[in-house]
This record gives sequence, structure tokens and C-alpha cells, in this order.
Amino acid sequence: MITWDWQSPHDGVRRTELESPVEPSVLIEAVDAELAAGARRVEVLLDPSRRDLRRLTMRAGLRTEGTLRAFVGDSPQGDRLLASRVATDPPRLSREGRLGVLDSSLPVKRVIAQGVITDGQGRVLLCELTYKPEWDLPGGVVDPDEGPLQTVVREVQEELGITLAPRGLLSVNWLPPYRGWSDALLCVFDLGEHPDLIEQATLQPSEIAALHWCTPDEVAAHAAPYVARHLAQVWGGTTTRRSTTYLSGGEPDLP
Repeated sequence: MITWDWQSPHDGVRRTELESPVEPSVLIEAVDAELAAGARRVEVLLDPSRRDLRRLTMRAGLRTEGTLRAFVGDSPQGDRLLASRVATDPPRLSREGRLGVLDSSLPVKRVIAQGVITDGQGRVLLCELTYKPEWDLPGGVVDPDEGPLQTVVREVQEELGITLAPRGLLSVNWLPPYRGWSDALLCVFDLGEHPDLIEQATLQPSEIAALHWCTPDEVAAHAAPYVARHLAQVWGGTTTRRSTTYLSGGEPDLP
């Protein structure tokens, strides 16, 4: 007979810790009992390194929510993974319930969308930013439920005050972890030639300090190395690439 140590950190919330494997039915019954008793939310904490316990919580219909750092100690061993079920979740065995549990456990990768704008004279547009020293292409992070194409149009409109229609996808670039950032996928679109853009732009002052037309040498001097490598593959200072390429860290990664 297993005795669960249930705590109530907030009104309507019941929390326990799973330290060793049990039969899935045992955990299911324990969680169901707390929900039936009126809990709106049931939380189970476990060691993030224990894959067996993670699988167990998934089989019991609990959704993975993230890691509570230093929850029971200062070392990484003090971290705890938080899994939960709430009273309004779909039934555990329903399609929606199963998909919700699976979706919550999958990796989430950052996606970025940027655009290449040229002036027709061998120069590309770079943004001088307010929040980092390196210059960069216009664009930004893809919002939830937003496509990269929509992102680059939105970001250029927000940052430069101009609406541009992408002409094609130039590259998909996997960015390895960099200066504290986790890895990401970068989609770069061809936004065409617009030699008068700087004169027409209305800058977003919180992010954009200035705009610059840059030659390849100026890109190398002012942009991060991976940006310079990336631009060399899709632009190079003369013509913009007409087919899509796959890159890793700004360099070709296909045979």
C-alpha cells in the first residue's frame, strides 16, 4: 500500500513527489482521487534525469510543464520536473487528452525569421540595434501559432515601418547554442531590392538605432560571424541566391 505525501501549496492545488516507480494505475488512482475530492490542479514533482518517472507521469495523463530549478537544493540535483493534471483537462484516454500529454513532453525550438534587403549596388541592409553591439538583418522571433513568412513581414513593418512582400525563402539555418542562447532555426527570406528604403523607413526606437547599407567587408566588420557566413551563402555581395539552401551555423551542411 503506497502512502502519498500530498501538500496544498495553494487553494485547490495538491502536490506530491514521485521518487520511485509505481504501477501506472496506482498513480492514476491517486491523481483521480484528488481531482474527485475537489482539487482543480494536481502536481507531481520528479527528478528531471529519471526518464522512467517521466514516462510514468505521461502514462498517467499528466502534462509536462517545465523544470523548477533549485527546488529542493542548490545543485542541479535539486531541480524538479513539474507534471500536472487539471480538472478541465480532456479525459485521460481521449484523443485530445493523449495528444495534450504528448505535445507537452516534446522539445520546443526557437524559430527566427529575417529578411535580406539589397540596394542593387552590392550592399545589403543591416540594422544597428539598441540592445546588442552586433548589427543584424531585420526580423525577429516567430510568435506562437505564427508562420516564419508572416513573422518577417510583421517584424519589418514594426522595425522599419515598411511592408515588404517576400519573394522567396533563401535559407534555413540551424544555429547551435551561442552566448547563452539555446539552439534555434533561422529562416531567411528574400525581400528584394529597395534602394530608397533607408529614406522611407520609420524606425522602431526601442530596438533600431540606425540602418546601414553594407558591403561584404562591412558585414564582416559589424555583424556576428555566423551572420557574415550566412550572408556569404545567400547573397555574397552581387546577386541574391535563387534557390533555398540548408545551413548549420551559417555554413553548408549537405553533401
